Parts: sequence; structure tokens; C-alpha cells
Amino acid sequence: MDLSSLETLKNHLIYYIVIREYEQKLEDSKIMTNIFAVILAAGQGTRMKSKLYKVLHPVCGKPMVEHVVENIQTLDVNRIVTVVGHGAEKVKEQLGEKSEYVLQEEQLGTAHAVIQAENILGALEGTTLVVCGDTPLIQPETMKALFEHHQAQNAKATILTAVAENPTGYGRVLRDANSQVAQIVEQKDATEEQQLVKEINTGTYCFDNKALFEALKLVKNENAQGEYYLPDVIEILQKQGEIVSAYICDNFDETLGVNDRVALAQAEELMRARINEKHMRNGVSIINPLSTHISADAQIGRDTVIKPGTIIEGKTIIGEDCIIGPNSNIVNSRIGDRTTVQNSVVTDSSIGEDTAVGPFAHLRPDSQLGNHVKIGNFVEVKKSTLGDDTKVSHLSYIGDAEVGSNVNIGCGSITVNYDGKNKFKTVIEDNVFVGCNSNLVAPVKLGAGSFIAAGSTITKEVPEDALGIARSRQENKIDYAKKLK
Repeated sequence: MDLSSLETLKNHLIYYIVIREYEQKLEDSKIMTNIFAVILAAGQGTRMKSKLYKVLHPVCGKPMVEHVVENIQTLDVNRIVTVVGHGAEKVKEQLGEKSEYVLQEEQLGTAHAVIQAENILGALEGTTLVVCGDTPLIQPETMKALFEHHQAQNAKATILTAVAENPTGYGRVLRDANSQVAQIVEQKDATEEQQLVKEINTGTYCFDNKALFEALKLVKNENAQGEYYLPDVIEILQKQGEIVSAYICDNFDETLGVNDRVALAQAEELMRARINEKHMRNGVSIINPLSTHISADAQIGRDTVIKPGTIIEGKTIIGEDCIIGPNSNIVNSRIGDRTTVQNSVVTDSSIGEDTAVGPFAHLRPDSQLGNHVKIGNFVEVKKSTLGDDTKVSHLSYIGDAEVGSNVNIGCGSITVNYDGKNKFKTVIEDNVFVGCNSNLVAPVKLGAGSFIAAGSTITKEVPEDALGIARSRQENKIDYAKKLK
């Protein structure tokens, strides 16, 4: 090897060592840094024109503020503090122990909101992420990238910015001749020239925690709104000679703040597309994503097909190789592998494997179907258990019942479970055959292997392997129809 090659190798080794040392320092700083989060959720949201507190409006089945909290939790934060105001108790009820809470009694601006958390966070060393509770689309990956950029720049404050084609309504990020952040100007305080700037402040920040709370004490309300703006902290830190950085979010859509019903619909559409894409990339076939609504918490197995018009809500779990839809609504339910749910509604229920539901069936809460079960058209099941290989093929109601395996319930048969005041239980043991148009008046029990004659109204227990028949004897009146005419 000649001297030139040795020199090149040496330079490569030095470069490699420097890079590794930098990466190690960065990793060490991540390990040692406490991470806190402050969620701004105190605004009333008057533009929503709603009785429901703004941040509790759902996006893809989950309140906006809960999306924000769960995204932050992926960063392994030490403490999350949510600033609440209007509707505080309902927010606390929704989030529970996922967060600590402080109350902003008067809404005097974002800086005033953050300073309410001083008693909890003010004395702590670490980095604080500040996020608005009405920004449900900011992904965990973006928050992590913002945090890592903040650390790499050794900044006291880092702003999450984005480039907007129409920046109206957003605070503008003004940069100096060196492209460093110089100032954030709110829309109402911006000059005509400043309003032409397209880089906007998303309202999400990383701060050195102690520097944040020290600077908050210096914020004044000398602006068009008479409020204490959190972005003023940026200018204060700069005047103190501190490093202020900005991280540009690649996707402006992530930064959407929901302030009215129009923006709420936009957020719903964007998140729905994101959720559907995730499932399709994981092996789920969605025939028409534009007409398919899937909640953020739903789980769907590979090779399942979701047909148009289907709505999947809550914490629904669907297995592999299923066919769901068209036009089915599944809510907080569990569906086993290779099961079909066609044009039907399933709520708070469990369905086994290789089972068929619908078309036009309704499974009400607390229904549990076994494997190889058939629930046919216009069948309603409520708070009942049906064993394996049982069939209720059409036009029946099964309520408050315990149905065994290999039971056949004929067309038009029902469990008569309600007397106007109380609900009563029907027990149907294995291998029972219930003939068409039978009424099973609860409380009643049909023994294993029994047979119920069509058209019977059963009010007493039917023993095992017995025939239960309860109907009047047919009598024909010859020529009587002529009198009726």
C-alpha cells in the first residue's frame, strides 16, 4: 500500500472515530435527559359551536387530546402535564392517570397557560415538549425528530415549523440573514410583508425546562389580543444570547390545528387515510378506502378484506382471512379468523372462527358466538351465548339466552325474555332443534337433544330427547269461509 492510500485510510479512521464519539455523546445525552410534556387544552373552542369541550371532539373515534397524549407517551416522557380550563373534569375523566393536570382559570394566552405548570415542572432539569391538545395528527416520529434536533443543536428552544401554501391564521417564523430564527409574529400583529412569509409556527416546541419557566416570567401582553404569547419566549431567549433552533416538519398536514368543524372534518379525513394505509401495508385489503372508516385502536389481521361502506369503531380486533362488509358496522368487538360479517351491525360482542353473520343481522352488546356459527338475515342476538356449529338462519330474536352447540333455531323463532319489568333467561342445551315460529317463554330450559314442534309456545321445561309441542289442535269448519264472505 502506498503512502497516499495510507493517508486516506488514516483520514477515514479519524472521521469514523469522531462520528462515533459524537453519536455516543448524543446517545448518552438522550439517556440522561429528563423529558416532560405540557399539553395546552384549556381553550373553550367557541368556533366549534358545541356543548362538547373542543379537545374532546373525536377524530377517528378518539378524542383529539387523547391522540396527543398517546403520541407523547411513545417518547418515554417522565411527566405529562395537561393544562385544562373549560370542561376540566371531563378531560380528566377521559385521560385519567395518563396525565397530571393544572387549571388555567382565565384564558390569558398560551404563555399564561404553560406557566400554570410551574409548580409541577419549574424546578426540574430536562427538556419540555409543549404541544396543543387540538393537534391530533402530529406523529410520534415527528415529535421524536424534533426532540433529537433540539438536543443536537444544544438549543434552549426549538420550534416545530412547517411550510404552508396558505399561512393565513398562523404565526409567521421570521429568520435573519443567516437563516436563523429571529422572531415569531402572530397573524394579527404581522405587517403586510411579514404575512407573505409561508413558514409558520405549528405551536409545538421543545424547551430547556428551566430556561422556559424563567423566560415565561418576562413575557408581556402588549399585543393586539392583550394576551401572553408563548412564542414571545423565543425572542426573550434570543436576546439573552441563547441558541434558538427550528425543525421543519416535512408534512404540513400533520400540524393541522382543529379550531372548527371544517378543520375537524379535515383531520378526520387525513387520519382515516393514514390508518387505512397502515392496514393495507400490513396486508389488509380495503376495497374502497374513501368509504371505509377504521378507528385508531382497531387491529386487523392479514388477508382480511374490508368491503366498501364499512365502519370499524373502538378497540375492535379482527382476525385473518375475514370478509367484513359491505356496509357493516363493528364496534368494540372481537372477530375470529375466516369469519364473514355482511351488511350487519356488531356491538360489544365476540364472534368465533369460521362463522357467518348476515346479511342484515344485529349483534347487540354481550353476544358471544362460537366457531362455525351461522347468524342469518334479519336475526337479532342480544346478551346471549351461542355454542359451536349452532345456526339461527333467519328472522329470529335470541335474547338473554344460553344456547349450546349444534343447535338449530328455525325461522321466526324467538326467546320471550321480557315481561315489561324483568329480563329472564332461556337455556337451550346441545343438539336441540327448534321448529319455525316457536316462542320460548323465559325462564325456560330445553334439554339436550330435544325437539320443539313448529308453531309451539313453550312455557315449561322440555326434558332431554323429548318432543315439546304446545299449540291448539287444528279443526276445519267445512264451508265456513263462505259465511265470512
